[in-house]
Amino acid sequence: MKTVGIIGGSGYTGGELLRLVINHPKLILDFIYSTTRPGTLISETHQDLLGQLELKFTDQVNTEVDILFLCLGHGNSSIFLENYTFSDTTYIIDLSNDFRLRKDAKFNGREFIYGLPEINRNVIKNAKSIANPGCFATAIQLALLPLAKENKLNSTIHINATTGSTGAGVQNSSTSHFSWRNNNLSWYKPFTHQHLGEIKETLNKIQGKDTDVLFLPQRGDFTRGIFVSAYTLFDGNLKDALKLYEDFYKEEPFTQVSKNEVHLKLVINSNQCFLHLHKHKDQLLITSIIDNLIKGASGQAIQNLNLMIGWEEKLGLQLKTSIF
Repeated sequence: MKTVGIIGGSGYTGGELLRLVINHPKLILDFIYSTTRPGTLISETHQDLLGQLELKFTDQVNTEVDILFLCLGHGNSSIFLENYTFSDTTYIIDLSNDFRLRKDAKFNGREFIYGLPEINRNVIKNAKSIANPGCFATAIQLALLPLAKENKLNSTIHINATTGSTGAGVQNSSTSHFSWRNNNLSWYKPFTHQHLGEIKETLNKIQGKDTDVLFLPQRGDFTRGIFVSAYTLFDGNLKDALKLYEDFYKEEPFTQVSKNEVHLKLVINSNQCFLHLHKHKDQLLITSIIDNLIKGASGQAIQNLNLMIGWEEKLGLQLKTSIF
């Protein structure tokens, strides 16, 4: 058994990670650090854990823990790691955007590997520190990786992606409040979203050239999930595209290519990404769907951990969706 510490466990991502850790057969929860809720039962914040977990939040950190997950707001992970020194044997997985870009990957003697298993699996297996990808970045990159690998992203990629309200975090804001979000739809950060940096770094590295990506994120009238529609020029037919995607993902346990049209309920509460292809004239439309809190965050963090330690990749991630 490996001991786990979680820094910042009161939000949506931290809550999902808690649920995955306590149900993982090779992990034991050591502490959940919080500066605002020390001494409070975790089940008072995550009420569904009543009867499953008797631990309390703490303001004490065990720096000898086997595994550390950072579930802090963007910019806070680096500050935290400046104040605490962990054992060289401690695996660290950061779920913020602090270390995702190559210019930020080296920090305090550690090198954070970009944790997208579908493209970096072999490097992840030898890593001690992981920068977990962003939720939009995960869904979008999985939609485009097969095209990039074959050097077929030669024209502008148009992307429209809608996320649920949990993507905005647990702190209430004017655009996450129920009365605003309900029966509503809006875009935000048009063409400037912070996940564009990691998306373009991956695609540019694979293709060896700059990739033109136009990304329009939207706030959806639902709680969780990301629905991505991406389209770009493709000079083959649909059969060619399907073979390209099926070959690329044939060994991937959590990325599936569906010949049927997809909808969000197929992946909610799972670590799966479902992809669907549609050809119209010279345009290839790729639809990509994930649960933003699991494959887009905490589930992918566990997937990365399994790879780092050498466990079976699906361990603790055989989750059940609810489509009704």
